[in-house]
Amino acid sequence: MNYVLRRLGFFVLTLWAALTLNFFIPKFMPGSPINALRDRTRGKVSPAALQQMLTAYGFKPHQNLFVQYLNYLGDMFSGHWGVSIGATLGTPVSTLIGQALPWTLGLVGIATVLAFVLGSLIGIVAAWRRGGKVDSILPSVFVVTSALPYFWVGLLLILMLSVWTNGFLPSDFNYDNTLQPSLSPGFIGSVLKHAILPAGTILITSIGGWILTMRNNMITTLAEDYVRMGRAKGLSNRRIMYGYAARNAMLPNLSGFAMSLGFVISGAILVEYVFNYPGLGYLLYNAVQNTDYPLMQALFMLFTAAVLIAVLLCDFATAWLDPRARAKG
Repeated sequence: MNYVLRRLGFFVLTLWAALTLNFFIPKFMPGSPINALRDRTRGKVSPAALQQMLTAYGFKPHQNLFVQYLNYLGDMFSGHWGVSIGATLGTPVSTLIGQALPWTLGLVGIATVLAFVLGSLIGIVAAWRRGGKVDSILPSVFVVTSALPYFWVGLLLILMLSVWTNGFLPSDFNYDNTLQPSLSPGFIGSVLKHAILPAGTILITSIGGWILTMRNNMITTLAEDYVRMGRAKGLSNRRIMYGYAARNAMLPNLSGFAMSLGFVISGAILVEYVFNYPGLGYLLYNAVQNTDYPLMQALFMLFTAAVLIAVLLCDFATAWLDPRARAKG
């Protein structure tokens, strides 16, 4: 119980610090909402009208800073994140995030989980059959691919599987814009087809790290006494590999996996930009380009909370799987 309370206290403290930074950083950034709106309206709106517009959108620059901070914390927790002052002027930020979030979860989330599962399995087999064909080829190949930039791999896949093949796979957007969103097989098939290239990019560039770390953890675990005891008891190789070695070798990877799951919410910004995929990463890029402060603040808050929640759940899972994590010292 003390372990749970300590982790919850650390979570609350870290979340408060992140939200506080998220409030003050835009205050020190160059530019201002008024300048952003003035540039967007090309000077056709008077300063007084711009100020009235910002006040209607919830901006109160002359309000006491401490009161602004308290109102900001209340808005962040209540979901009142204001309205966009970017290209989608006047649209509620929660609406924009709600439209982009499912696409990011579907694309980056599934690709990240697949990379972790496949990478861990390959690492387990490579370590168990150390020096074999799997251990000699796959880790080396995928470690090289994991060092390649996201955007370069994405552009290469577009060139090979879209340009050279006369559009065999679509290279942008999330579905065919001639279709109406529905649960029909045609629309679902279009969504899956459009997700192949961006998901493949994420898989190629991230699986190598999981293979290497799992292989190294597995090799270290195979030298432990309890593995030797399992062999001496005459247990099957399958049970020793998965029940004894892989289960314990997986524990150090949980923290990294939790971090990657947390960053799923932010999306792979470069991947979504290259493929013009309308997820949260692409939304953040547009918010920065258009100096959309409310949208940027809400997205940063969402990304931070997602990472912290994922790490907290990982701590609980680690404590449940490994009693040593609950011990003091």
